[in-house]
Amino acid sequence: MLPMFRLIGRLPLAVLQLAGALLGQLAYALSPSYRAKLRRNLALAGYPGRLRGACARQAGRMVGELAFVWFRPLEAVAARVVCDDVAVLDAAERDGRGVLFLTPHLGAFEVTARYYATRRPITVMFKPPKQAPLARVLAAARTLPTMHSAPATLAGVRTLLRALRRGEAVGLLPDQVPGEGEGQWVPFFGQPAYTMTLPLRLAQSSGAVVVLAVGERLRAGAGWRLHLERMQEAPTAAALNAAMERLIRRLPTQYLWGYNRYKRPAGARPPASD
Repeated sequence: MLPMFRLIGRLPLAVLQLAGALLGQLAYALSPSYRAKLRRNLALAGYPGRLRGACARQAGRMVGELAFVWFRPLEAVAARVVCDDVAVLDAAERDGRGVLFLTPHLGAFEVTARYYATRRPITVMFKPPKQAPLARVLAAARTLPTMHSAPATLAGVRTLLRALRRGEAVGLLPDQVPGEGEGQWVPFFGQPAYTMTLPLRLAQSSGAVVVLAVGERLRAGAGWRLHLERMQEAPTAAALNAAMERLIRRLPTQYLWGYNRYKRPAGARPPASD
């Protein structure tokens, strides 16, 4: 599988994104479960049904561009990124306290860490896939001289904390559903969502600067625009979801509405009823 991904990654970005858009549309048409989740989550957030097709195509573009993002040199990927908020990075790095990047499942979230890795070391947290071939692909894609990965385990949390205390950067997806005992039920688009408390614990333990990052996907083949802003308030579960909502509303079609954001992890208590 790894050689195949490397080969696909040599194709032009525009071709990969256009092919991905087609696959996204097909997945929406052919998968009842995916279609139902996307429709339900869009409706819960108050978005009209006319956005469904665009959301499915953008999700497909995200998948289509992965081989390019993962297996092109960091500099080649970063060259496709426009960032008007570099001053946010400069200010965060001057503090010398480490930088905690929080990136939702919005736009090209794989691009944000790779862009930063051209500046300084960064460690990203991820959930290892169960399929061994895919795990090998991800290990190759996310392990580079200035980019490291940490599993979503206690050992991985310790790895992130050590990196922050060295003054380095770490990144994670704050809208990923955590395991039992690692989150709180707080509203997300008005619905109870089990939300991770890890960002708050990392920030409190390390004193890290918290930066919200979104990689907006531009027109096919044009690359991405990286939006950065410093999070002024403490990254509590409620503050995180409020920030995620605000970012998503800027680019609603680029959010992964097919992600099962409202699921209850095994062992977690259901949300309290009013």
